[in-house]
Amino acid sequence: MKIFVAGATGETGRRIVQELLARNIKVRALVRDSATAKAILSPEVELVIGDVLQAESLTAVLGDSTVVMCATGAKPSFDPTAPYKVDFEGTKNLVEAAKTKQVEHFILVSSLCVSQFFHPLNLFWLILVWKKQAEEYIEKSGLTYTIVRPGGLKNEDNSDAVVMEGADTLFDGSIPRQKVAQVCVESIFEPAARNKIVEIVAKPEATPKSFQELFQQIGNREQRTSY
Repeated sequence: MKIFVAGATGETGRRIVQELLARNIKVRALVRDSATAKAILSPEVELVIGDVLQAESLTAVLGDSTVVMCATGAKPSFDPTAPYKVDFEGTKNLVEAAKTKQVEHFILVSSLCVSQFFHPLNLFWLILVWKKQAEEYIEKSGLTYTIVRPGGLKNEDNSDAVVMEGADTLFDGSIPRQKVAQVCVESIFEPAARNKIVEIVAKPEATPKSFQELFQQIGNREQRTSY
């Protein structure tokens, strides 16, 4: 097994890489700058230089990866096209490359509240709108997928229990990035995670559950028509 991680040098992506390596899983990371990546990621990681916006090159850079994890995301900027390009077009390009390579599983880190148009985050060039469009593209792709929608992201981990619900159920709350990474990695191995959208936050008062229990409590999505 080899996992392809897009957005591997980001705050969530690097934690996904750490979780994968901790389980002795080979990682192939898509990076734009090798020097930056080498300073952030373990030497065990296979680095490939590229960009999700360069659609023509993605099939080749996927190599022999069997699973694709997408943890990319537009950073706040004055470029009104950034969320469209990174969160939708870039994800769409990855999906098409994954279809060509017939990968076994596509995992996307999205966001809570993507279905709420009148959300403050959409003041950032409609970022939630484009994340939702990317989700729908994945659902229609024919690929086996898991879409993870985390609440507000925290850099520091904590001992709070993960709360997982189905799509458009949770509308507030936060979660450490490390827990988001754990959910993403567990979704590879948990059959009950297949073809589901899961929303996650962490709460100190919640009853701890295994990842198997968390995924199994979420109902399956109806398979959408493929492109």
